[in-house]
Amino acid sequence: MSCTSNNVDLIITNATIYSVDADFTIYQSMAVANGKVVALGDSETIQSKYKADNIIDLEGKPVYPGLIDPHCHFLGYGLGLRNAWLAGVGSWAEAVDRLVKHQNNYPSDWVLGRGWNQNEWDVKEFPTKELLDKAFPDKPVLLTRIDGHAAIANSKAMELAGFSADTLVTGGEIVRVNGEPTGVLVDNAINLVRDLVPADSKDDKVLALDNAQQNCFAVGLTSVSDAGTDLADALLFDELHKAGKLKMKINVMLNPTQENYAHFLDKGVYVTPNLSVRTVKLFADGALGSRGALMIEPYSDAPGTIGLQLETTEKLTAVSRKAYESGYQVAVHCIGDAAARLMIDIFEEFLEPDNDLRWRIEHAQTIHPDDLPRFGRLAIVPSVQTTHATSDMIWAVDRLGDRIKYAYTYQDLLKQNGWLPNGSDFPIEHINPLYGFYAGVARQNMDGFPPDGFQMENALTREQALRAMTIWAAKAAFEEDVKGSLEPGKAADFVVLEDDIMTAPNSKLPSVKVEKTFVNGELVYSIK
Repeated sequence: MSCTSNNVDLIITNATIYSVDADFTIYQSMAVANGKVVALGDSETIQSKYKADNIIDLEGKPVYPGLIDPHCHFLGYGLGLRNAWLAGVGSWAEAVDRLVKHQNNYPSDWVLGRGWNQNEWDVKEFPTKELLDKAFPDKPVLLTRIDGHAAIANSKAMELAGFSADTLVTGGEIVRVNGEPTGVLVDNAINLVRDLVPADSKDDKVLALDNAQQNCFAVGLTSVSDAGTDLADALLFDELHKAGKLKMKINVMLNPTQENYAHFLDKGVYVTPNLSVRTVKLFADGALGSRGALMIEPYSDAPGTIGLQLETTEKLTAVSRKAYESGYQVAVHCIGDAAARLMIDIFEEFLEPDNDLRWRIEHAQTIHPDDLPRFGRLAIVPSVQTTHATSDMIWAVDRLGDRIKYAYTYQDLLKQNGWLPNGSDFPIEHINPLYGFYAGVARQNMDGFPPDGFQMENALTREQALRAMTIWAAKAAFEEDVKGSLEPGKAADFVVLEDDIMTAPNSKLPSVKVEKTFVNGELVYSIK
């Protein structure tokens, strides 16, 4: 039904609607037409003023703007659903057993998997390839660590890659013992093997995107930012959007390639109702768990290393200049304090105080206190993932020592500009944004540890946590005028939960279920 006179397509009534507008107004009812919010108010007023064939009485259930993940790997997550998932195992041997079972059920020419994390094992050391060689002597294996910044390959894969005793990698490491590769590859070294894995077909990607969006809708996500996108994939998103096959709204962070420059940056920003292309994604360093994060001072548990700078300062500066001249946002992966300082120094060449370019430090995980106020002075956006804090906290203190108090400082970062976006970085973390809400508010892991929360001075309030995954996430992508809150004229993207996360006990937050998800007023997921 189109909107004529006071006819609308949908009325939500008898609900608790968190609009997440400037005043955080709560309403009972909402009218929707042509995919947009028409009006909000009390149930009696809305139903007396508007008529619809489709009226949903929510019996007091809570409604929130569609949840937005401002930093994830949407296509990569979808493609990875077919590979072995190795998170949650207690040892390397258990990981290999799980891999063997997966390969028996889903045989493939390359044995691929992701999710192992040596910090969760009794022996907290990188694995070695011997068990892989025994299990798969004739098939190449590549298993990516949970953070994506380390991997382990078997001998067959390394043989295909042409490894030699003197193979070196800029911005990466081939881990060796007594001169012999163990199979572990860190950061850029992974590409030596990964580049040999057969490319995914277009049909593979179409299926992966459909699976990914269905899983995301089921946890209340209506928009995502895909962090690190090649041209062919950005064009595929656009094609599937226009064909009506992809309903997930996507903000693209482009990889810094010449073909992306020619097709996008040289022509200006590209925005449709479902796709936004206006950002370039860079990597300054690796990850903390694999000691690839670039630190000012050496690691507390490895005094011989300060981590890895993945790109030269010259390239990071040149890409930033290209983006600046093209009117594009820059978003840079920075885990270590030295990486953040490096990029803020580079940003300072281009950013005037109080600018509105919204250049982003992705993760903003460890920030030297001298650099914290520079976020506010240069209006740099700290784009964080609160579940990283609760996933890392048990072992991060070993890496950082006393510097742990300068890590995962979300409240301190928020104060610099008065806002920040919070995502998940899935598949590194779980896709469920309510886990991030819980981690931000309670600062506890899924086991409720620690009982009193981790460095609670940097916990977010519930209102801040909700804004960080709705309106502030939209703002990080220059989309706050079209989505992120439920206000007249904005997209009717919203989610109905079974319980109110603004009032439920902390312990219940991770288990709250999504009952319905709507995109542009269309029901895309229902639990019933």
